Amino acid sequence: MTAEQRQSLHAFRDHVRNIVDSTYVLSYVTPWFRDGEWFPAALYFLVGVLKAPFSSYFSGYSGLYDAIESWDFQKIERLEEYRLLSKCLQPEFKSTINPKGILPEISECLINQEYEEIIQICSIKGLMAGAEKMVECLLRSDKENWPKTLKLALEKEESKFSELWMVEKGAKDVKMKDLEDDEMKTLDVQIFYREEPENQNLSQNSCPSSEVPHTCSPLKPRNYQLELALPAQKGKNTIICAPTGCGKTFVSLLICEHHLKKFPQGQKGKVVFFAIQLPVYEQQKSVFSKHFERLGYKVGGISGVTCDNVSVEQTVENNDIIILTPQILVNSLKNEMIPSLSVFTLMIFDECHNTSKHHPYNMIMFNYLDQKLGGSSDSLPQVMGLTASVGTGDAKNTAEATEYICKLCASLDTSVVATVKDNLEELEEIVYKPQKFFRKVESRTTDRFKCNISQLMIETESEKLSQIQNRNFGTQRYEQWIIAVQKVCMVFQMPKVKREGFVKHCFSTRRICGYVASLEKHISVVSPTGNALDYLKDFFRNVQAAEFDEIEQALTQRFEEKLQELESISMDPSNENPKLKDLCFILQEEYHLSPETRIILFGKTKALVDALKKWIEENPKLSFLKPGILTGCGRTNQKIGMTLPVQKCVLNAFRTDGDNKILIATSVADGGIDIAQCNLVLLYEYVGNVIKMIQTRGKKSFHAITKSGPWYHWP
Repeated sequence: MTAEQRQSLHAFRDHVRNIVDSTYVLSYVTPWFRDGEWFPAALYFLVGVLKAPFSSYFSGYSGLYDAIESWDFQKIERLEEYRLLSKCLQPEFKSTINPKGILPEISECLINQEYEEIIQICSIKGLMAGAEKMVECLLRSDKENWPKTLKLALEKEESKFSELWMVEKGAKDVKMKDLEDDEMKTLDVQIFYREEPENQNLSQNSCPSSEVPHTCSPLKPRNYQLELALPAQKGKNTIICAPTGCGKTFVSLLICEHHLKKFPQGQKGKVVFFAIQLPVYEQQKSVFSKHFERLGYKVGGISGVTCDNVSVEQTVENNDIIILTPQILVNSLKNEMIPSLSVFTLMIFDECHNTSKHHPYNMIMFNYLDQKLGGSSDSLPQVMGLTASVGTGDAKNTAEATEYICKLCASLDTSVVATVKDNLEELEEIVYKPQKFFRKVESRTTDRFKCNISQLMIETESEKLSQIQNRNFGTQRYEQWIIAVQKVCMVFQMPKVKREGFVKHCFSTRRICGYVASLEKHISVVSPTGNALDYLKDFFRNVQAAEFDEIEQALTQRFEEKLQELESISMDPSNENPKLKDLCFILQEEYHLSPETRIILFGKTKALVDALKKWIEENPKLSFLKPGILTGCGRTNQKIGMTLPVQKCVLNAFRTDGDNKILIATSVADGGIDIAQCNLVLLYEYVGNVIKMIQTRGKKSFHAITKSGPWYHWP
C-alpha cells in the first residue's frame, strides 16, 4: 500500500469503522486458538491472507470495496440520512415489523453472519429483539440500494411502517399542515380494497359453483356479458366495470377464448391473469384450467407460495394461460427471468382499481409504459382490467372524481371503461340486491377499562409530548395525528443530537400509545375486557424481551401499577359490550328460524377476528356454531398470517362441513372468493366506503355494525 493510499484510508477511517463489524472477523480467528497460544492463530491468519485474492478481503462489503477502489465515498455518505432516519424510527420499527417476514427480501443488504444472527435472536429473545438487531445491521450496511430494498419489502408485507420510511422524497417534503386542526382533513393513506365474492360461472346456462364449468358446455353468455366483452374483443385496452355477482370472471373467459382463437395458424397467443389474493389465485386457476383444458389450451400458475419450487421461465414458456400473483412478474422482470412484457399478448388485472402508487400492478404498468414510450419495436400485450367500481379516491367533487378515474385509465393505458348500458334491465334482473336491516344499540354508559387505559396514555403524553397533545384516543384521527407528529419531528430545526433524542421520545411514546389506542379501538370493543387485558400483557412481555428504553420502562411500570385494578374490571360482568348482546340475539334468532343458515362475520383486524372467535367459543349460547377464522397471509404487529394451505382448509371446511356454521374473516374473504353457501353477512366495525357497499351485494341479507355518536347502527 502506497503512502497516498494509507493517507486516503486514514481520511475515510470513520466509514470503515461504522461499516465493518470486527466481531465477525474475530469469529473466524477464535477457532485457531489452542490453550491460549497465539502463535498458531497468527500463522493461520497470515497464511489465509496471503492465499486470498485482494477482492476477498472485502467479502460481504461490496459497497466499501468499490469506494476504496475508486476512493470515492459519495454513495456511502448519501446513506447517512437513512441511518439517521433508522435511528429515529427504531422504536416504531421493532414494535411493528416481523423481522422473519422481511428478512428474505433484504438479505442482499446484509452479510451472511448478520442474517443468521438475526434469525437466532428472533428464536431466542423474540421478534422485537430480532427487529432491533436488524436495525443495527442496516445501520452498518454499505449497500447503496438498502433503503429502497427495505421500502419494497415493507410494501410487499403491506406494513404501515412503510408510510414512515420515506425513501423517494425523504423527510424534507413533510409539511407542517398535516397537524392542522381541521375536522374535514385526512392524511394521504393508501388503501387496497378488494372485490366481493361472486358466482364465477354466471352465464345463461350457469352451473352451481360446486360443478366444473366444462359440464355446462357450450357456454351461452347473457346479452349484458357480450356487451361488456365487446370492446376487449375488438382489441382495445379496456377496464370492465360491472357490479358484483354479474359474472365478470365468465366475461374474462369469453375474452380469453376469443383472443386465443383469433391468431392464425403458426402463431400463438399467451395470456397472463393477475390475482392479488392467494385464495383468489387458487380459485381462478381452477376455473381457467377446467374451462380451457377441454379446449386444448395449457394453463399454469405461480404464486408466492409455489415460486421457490417452480421455474417462472418454463411456466410462461410451456403454457398458453398463466395465472400469477403480480409480485411474481415484478420480481421476474427485475431479475430478467422474463425479458419483457412482450412475451404476453393479453394481460388481465383482477381488481384493477388497485393500480396506483407502489402496488405491484402499477410496477408492471410502469414497465409497460416505459417499453411503449421508449420507442421499443417489440409488440406490447393488450391490457384488460376487472373491477366492481373504479372508485373515486379522496375526491370531494365531480371534477376530482373524474380526474381520479382518468389517472387510473392512464395507469392501465386503457381507452375504454366498459359498463352495461344497452342491457341494463337484464343486468338488474340478474344481480341480486340483498335485504338490509337497521338496528340501534345503546352504547355503554361508562367504560372503566377504557378510562383507565386513556388515563395511562394521557400521563405518558403529558410528560413526553406536553406541547402537542391530542385526546382523541382510539380514533382514526388520533392515529393520523400521531403519524403526522412523527413526520414533522424529522424536520424540526434543532441540533442533530437534540432532534434525534426528541424524535426517539416521540416514536417511543407513539409506539406504545398507538398500540394501546389500537387495542382500545379493535379489541376492547369486543369485550369481555379480559381479552384486551391478555393482549396488553402479551405486548409488555414482548417489550421486556427486547432492550428497554426509559419511556418503555416508565409506561410498563404504570401498567403494572394499574394491573390489579384492570384485572378487577375485566372480571366485572357489568362491563359487557351491548353490541355483543345484540349480536348474540341475532345469531340465536337466525339459527332458530333457519338451522341451515351459514354466516360470514367480517372484522376489520386479525386481532378483532381472534377476539370474536374466542367470545363465541366461550359463550354457551353460541358455542354450537364452531366458528372458523379466515385472515390474510400478511403480518401485523409481528403476528404471522395464515398460509395458503390453511386458508384453503378453512374455506373447504366452511363449504362442506355442516358443523362449521360461521366464518369470521378479515378482508381476505371479500377478495373475489366464491362462497356460495353463505346467506348472511355481518359487518362488525367494518363499514367502509362506497366500494365496500357495492361489494356486499350477492348475499341474501347483511347487517353492518358501526358506531355513530351515542348509537350503534346495524344497517
